[in-house]
Amino acid sequence: MAKLTLSVDNRVVSRAKQYAKSQGVSVSHMVETYLAAVVEPRAARGAATPVLDSIRGILKRAKVDDYKKHLAKKYR
Repeated sequence: MAKLTLSVDNRVVSRAKQYAKSQGVSVSHMVETYLAAVVEPRAARGAATPVLDSIRGILKRAKVDDYKKHLAKKYR
């Protein structure tokens, strides 16, 4: 495994460490996952997350206008 040195704002590093700890992963793992997602072709990645995999295709017959009406009503 290669080592990589990055320059990142101290506040971002602090928040990233807190987030990583709350998620039970390392900052290195988060960066590696992000970089892998950026450099891999979209087709090879599939859906962005398991959640998206699970819901893909369930709205095939949905109408955009109906969704817009739903959002307008919800956020009045």
